Amino acid sequence: MKTLFRQGVVGTLLLASLILFVPNHSQCQEAGKRRLVSQSAPIYPALARSMTLQGAVKVEAVVASDGSVKTVDIKGGHPVLAQAAVNTVRHWRWEPAAGESHEVVEVKFSPEQ
Repeated sequence: MKTLFRQGVVGTLLLASLILFVPNHSQCQEAGKRRLVSQSAPIYPALARSMTLQGAVKVEAVVASDGSVKTVDIKGGHPVLAQAAVNTVRHWRWEPAAGESHEVVEVKFSPEQ
């Protein structure tokens, strides 16, 4: 009986910890809801051009309520292209909103740029 009780307690604790640490889907859905109103094309880095490197860099921009970009964090992509993606997204503008938001975007690079 004690073993069953312990298993029940352990199971309950595991379930509670999963509920506490699973991301809140309403927060995830908030990201990316704002519309881009101004975006410039990325400047293809000379080193990437010489290597004929292409690909996408995923970044997360914290956008202020006025639509300007506060910060940009790299989430993935080739390191040679990453800084150019950050520099590009810093100049983008989103529509104004009641508060700041987190916008995840991909900046694509190809030798044709």
